[in-house]
Amino acid sequence: MFEFDYWKLLAGLGIFLFGMQLLENSVKDLSGKAFRRIIRDYTNTRLKAIANGTLVTALLQSSSAVSLMVLAFVGAGIMNMENAIGVILGSNIGTTLTAWIVATLGFKIKIETFALPFIGVGAAGLILFKPGTRFYHINRLMIGFGFLFLGLDYMKTSVENFAQNFNPGQFQDMALWMCLIIGTVITALMQASAATIAITLAALNSQLMTFEMAAAMVIGANVGTTATVLLGAIGGSPPKKRVAGSHLAFNLVTGVFAFAALPVIVMIVKIFIDVTVNGPVGLALFHTIFNITGVIIFLPMVKVMTGFLIRLFPERKAQLCVHIPNTPAEEVESAVIALKNEIIHLLQECQLYTLRSLHIDKTLVFEKPLPFETGKKKQISNEDFYNNIKELHSCIIAYYSLIQTQKLDKAVAQDLERAILASRNIMNSAKNFKGIRPDFDEFESSDSAFLNSQYGRFRKRLVILYHEINEILSLNDEQLQYTTIVKSFVNIELADKLFIRKIVQTSSENTEEHLDLSTLFLVNRLFTQSCRMLIFSMKDVLLSQEKAIAFDKTLEP
Repeated sequence: MFEFDYWKLLAGLGIFLFGMQLLENSVKDLSGKAFRRIIRDYTNTRLKAIANGTLVTALLQSSSAVSLMVLAFVGAGIMNMENAIGVILGSNIGTTLTAWIVATLGFKIKIETFALPFIGVGAAGLILFKPGTRFYHINRLMIGFGFLFLGLDYMKTSVENFAQNFNPGQFQDMALWMCLIIGTVITALMQASAATIAITLAALNSQLMTFEMAAAMVIGANVGTTATVLLGAIGGSPPKKRVAGSHLAFNLVTGVFAFAALPVIVMIVKIFIDVTVNGPVGLALFHTIFNITGVIIFLPMVKVMTGFLIRLFPERKAQLCVHIPNTPAEEVESAVIALKNEIIHLLQECQLYTLRSLHIDKTLVFEKPLPFETGKKKQISNEDFYNNIKELHSCIIAYYSLIQTQKLDKAVAQDLERAILASRNIMNSAKNFKGIRPDFDEFESSDSAFLNSQYGRFRKRLVILYHEINEILSLNDEQLQYTTIVKSFVNIELADKLFIRKIVQTSSENTEEHLDLSTLFLVNRLFTQSCRMLIFSMKDVLLSQEKAIAFDKTLEP
């Protein structure tokens, strides 16, 4: 009988994974922006995408992290599908560096000689240096390396102890396809192919499995790593689903090829390395060969794959524009009216977005649902709502550019310039609210009764303004519109002065309550700016040039 120290193996696996996480996060914190810039800006051709995907994954030691970065960039429209697939291909080559590090360092030298000093020096550095500084992250990186190899040593020794009394013949007859499935399932569950490969290398080093079985496990690990990206794409946009689909397709195709050609690839590896003496290094070479071969096979198929994925996951964009889609830009007079109506629609959606930011019941301002929410079974998230506002603004600018290509007289051109300025003010107003929304949430949930009351005052100011805007929109007489716009602007300024006076008075009277006055003043400034911009947009989209000039003169000291 023999005992298997599974707790030591489990502890080793946990330490190894923790070390990998520390390593990845430290490298990200040290050079995260640089990595994102490489992925975003230096992947404009297919070969560059593959090369930089390989480089960043090798440095980050995580193909999943790179793949999730790519998902984010594609979802934001920063990277196209073909280049994204190139980065995914490269990341599969880059991830083989883990196997090389473990195989060459983890099984060649006594791990304690550098693992423990790395942990000791790194831990001391964490105490000495301030969190967030460069030296702090460097020390965290050292601890990551130390834990990586300490965990590997735990796994290796637990397997070696098991192997001393183990009859390899018990598992020699296990089917290779079973090893493939085990590798896939373990990696999918742990979401870390590096851990599966480390366990496989330890088992191979202790001769618990044949080289062919270990190779099948590594192929399975490559397939299992797609689980992370698939999870990241669930419920995502069609571009994100396409990237996840390409990642799955590449790893499956590569896995099927490698498994079918397993005897051939193993024979090639044995030409260069004696796997009976140096199995771990041979396995690292096998991992690299089949991934590079997969890239070579897949590279000519990228264009075809992109087309197929676009058809499989088509864009289903909601129709955000209401007034301009069916109005030809060539009909200038009608087009200008449609543009202004669309800008008013943008204003109303911005109002709804800000109401939601302050948790105000929309029925206090709007009687009927606005177009963004019409026909929706469930309420869209604030993030999606803001993205819809941005998309609508982009459509307005594109339509404005089309009108500009027509022959316009001076008055129409000036009218258009003021209208597009109004749309920019509305967009900037929404952006301000997006920035200060976390502060509003803090005011609402604060233990300070004063902050709670200020949150209530902000909400009241907003509802009053929106009732005035609705009144302006309902008026048909330009003179009445003009006077109401001026009145609304005056009310905004009075509310701003009253707020500042109240804050100063409270801070002088109540010295016991420690208020973050700088945050209050900043939130009020951005809130007031947003309100002003909405009034400016009303002035530019509704009033004539003459009335707009008159309004501007009222602002002069």
